[in-house]
Amino acid sequence: MSAGGERLKDEGTKKQVVVAGGIAGLVSRFCVAPLDVVKIRLQLQIHSLSDPLSHHGIKGPIYKGTIRTMRSIAREEGISGLWKGNISAELMYVCYGGLQFAAYRTTNQFLEELPHRLPQAAESFVSGAVAGGIATSCTYPLDLLRTRFAAQGNERIYTSILSSIRDIYRTEGPRGYFRGCSAAVAQIVPYMGLFFATYETLRLPLGGGQLLGAWLPFGSGDAAAGVLASVIAKTGVFPLDLVRKRLQVQGPHRARYVHTNIPEYQGVVRTIAVILRTQGVRGLYRGLTVSLFKAAPASAVTMWTYERVLNLMREMD
Repeated sequence: MSAGGERLKDEGTKKQVVVAGGIAGLVSRFCVAPLDVVKIRLQLQIHSLSDPLSHHGIKGPIYKGTIRTMRSIAREEGISGLWKGNISAELMYVCYGGLQFAAYRTTNQFLEELPHRLPQAAESFVSGAVAGGIATSCTYPLDLLRTRFAAQGNERIYTSILSSIRDIYRTEGPRGYFRGCSAAVAQIVPYMGLFFATYETLRLPLGGGQLLGAWLPFGSGDAAAGVLASVIAKTGVFPLDLVRKRLQVQGPHRARYVHTNIPEYQGVVRTIAVILRTQGVRGLYRGLTVSLFKAAPASAVTMWTYERVLNLMREMD
């Protein structure tokens, strides 16, 4: 094949990676949206070491446990309340998924061409970290909108994506779209690095017909590798995820979000210090359980869908 033919074939493969990554993100997001709303509500809820929560005259935490929080949201806001912010989240996940897998593939190819190769796990870590940082930075405004929509209850602070974009620009300026972005990048770089390093290590033995792979039908080995990789990576960087959520809801509407009593936070380090002082170490892990419940199936669905869609497009090519 000529050099031009090789180039076109490679471009086609890149397009397939972007499309497969976007579809994987779309499917995954819809499946786990209710768990994501629950996680955000739990992360924003304040538990003081000294004084009980007295927001709206109610003592103690409003939300207790994943199932009870789901029931509370469904009862007070309707079933649709479990999918609040899903439109902006779907847009984010489609863009994020495409950018993530394209950046991961491009970075991995670059590392493979180096004269002195890194160990495979190190290459996967670097590629995942770069991919996560790029995808997170590019799609962060949509992530912020998703959080704010998920945090509002029956009182509609934002009525639509366009109105929220205009409101944030008018009241907070362009920087308002990137509140907590430094925490997000600081979280996602080690998270995606750990995720892809673990996934690539487990993918072959679990999904390649070796060891446990022979007992996992219908390509579920990819899903199993995604679950294990996600649990390991998510637990390691969860405090930064919580800090990101607390910073995302800062601004003029901070006091209007449902069932929360959110203090004013400034900066990643200061936010961590305030949480440790007022809520203890456990305060940095609020919502971890539901986050793992969400992250595990999300990663499983993402990686399973990505591998299946990519294989299907290659067969059709």
